Amino acid sequence: MKRQTSPGVLTEHAPLLSTDEDGISTVSLEDNNPKPQTENEPIGTCRAVLLIPSLFILIFLQASNISGITTAQSSIANDLDASGEDAIWFTSAYLISMASLSPLIGRLSQIFSLRSCILSAAVLFAAGGLLSGHARSFNTFISGRILSGAGGAGVMTLVLILVIELAGTKRRGLFLGITNAGFTTGVALGAVVAGGLVGVTGWRPLFWGQAPLAALAGMGIFWAIPSRFGSTAAQGGKTRSLAYKFAHVDYSGAALLTSSLVLFLLGLTSPKIQYLPILISPVVLALFVANELYLAHDPIIPIPVLRSRGVFLTCLAQLGLMSVRWTVLYYAPVYALAVRNWSPATAGSILIPTNAGFAIGGLLVGGFHIRRAGSFYLPTITVFTIFAFAVALLACFATPSSPAILIVATTALIGLATGAALTYTVPHLLHLTAPPTHFVATSLLATFRAFAGSFGTAIGGGLFVRVLRRNLERGFAEIGVRKPKLVEELLRSPATVGGLQGAEAEVARLGYVVALRTVWFSAAAVAGVVIFVQAAAGWKGAVEMVQDGDEDDV
Repeated sequence: MKRQTSPGVLTEHAPLLSTDEDGISTVSLEDNNPKPQTENEPIGTCRAVLLIPSLFILIFLQASNISGITTAQSSIANDLDASGEDAIWFTSAYLISMASLSPLIGRLSQIFSLRSCILSAAVLFAAGGLLSGHARSFNTFISGRILSGAGGAGVMTLVLILVIELAGTKRRGLFLGITNAGFTTGVALGAVVAGGLVGVTGWRPLFWGQAPLAALAGMGIFWAIPSRFGSTAAQGGKTRSLAYKFAHVDYSGAALLTSSLVLFLLGLTSPKIQYLPILISPVVLALFVANELYLAHDPIIPIPVLRSRGVFLTCLAQLGLMSVRWTVLYYAPVYALAVRNWSPATAGSILIPTNAGFAIGGLLVGGFHIRRAGSFYLPTITVFTIFAFAVALLACFATPSSPAILIVATTALIGLATGAALTYTVPHLLHLTAPPTHFVATSLLATFRAFAGSFGTAIGGGLFVRVLRRNLERGFAEIGVRKPKLVEELLRSPATVGGLQGAEAEVARLGYVVALRTVWFSAAAVAGVVIFVQAAAGWKGAVEMVQDGDEDDV
């Protein structure tokens, strides 16, 4: 039977959050009775002055932890006596933790206050930095990275939610562009700063030095956000005890979803693919879906949202796009170190053009084009296509003899297309979904973006290590050299190539070229598929679907 909708529900200005009888923030597609709209307490000038720099600091620290590890990796591996295969975990541990916890973070921000969740995320991030910076063993360092990733999950998800809550329709694109610019600034400067400081201060201050900054930024955001904001405003000011709120957390769903993702990524991250965890992962995922359908009182990801074709395909396309993007971010400095023989600081600067393009792309479309609600179907498909073409170009140019200007221009184009695509995606997703589900849909989009870092570096890293090892062993065998320790050193540190001479240097450089081109050509193929996935998400908005009777897609 077709449901009757109220004009107050399916509008761009309907509240993103509603509350159940217990005062816990929820979303429902069945609720057709418009409730009185609840307003966030205004953020005045003084609060804004405190909020903006605090947000930027957290965004910068979270993003710099992804790229900075690439230029500091060799020093960390040598100090902790980690093998080349172990070094993959320096980044993967952080990203897997961030991706696995993002869905839970999004749900917690609806149960608890947004300001409390951001403060908790900052504290976790600071604790992880302290532990990694003082680590004396590989296991301790990885434990710190996992803690930092948990905090990074909060930063990634909650900042996007905060921007959606703060910005109106006309300014939403601009604020999303500014947020993306902050993330990409952290990624760009993280590699440069780490590469420049690691030779002066060592790698340890790069981690423990972040702790006081993260803690101060978290406290700044906590004080800047009014107590009546987000889910607290939606509850009409009602407060519940911590015990009551904790009772509404879907612990079984959180454990099942996290376990499913971790198992899948563990199997793919290993230098040799581990099929058992990969096979177990969908079984655990099926248990998670059953839990959400039949057992969970407050599901982490409401099933009606997952059933939406627009939400599912948009998030899937975002996962593919950003996974490809991370293969560029992670392996561009590796290309500069091993193939071009640049210094660590200079190698890190190769990310500046692509991240500058990312920021410019987001700001241009956000500031000049996204000034309304509605569909952005054709612009989104266009920038996705440009992105796939640019990644294929980068794979073609990834040789020792290619002019550096071509590499710089291509990475800049990749960044420009990515920034535009990410900024277009959010308002188009809001167009595809009913306003009562906007909060959950944007949280889910942030979750898939967080997944992307893990997928891109884990899957790309596994492929890269396997191809590089095979080519190094084959190349050294052809010149009559058998040096397993040298192979391990080359797997662990791209900078080792610069210290080799003669035939050994040629074999090592060629091995890196083949491995990098294999990863980037594979990434370009994935980007091509992503174009069709995003196209299939459609252009018809939620209001049109309800009017046409296609409510299962809303």
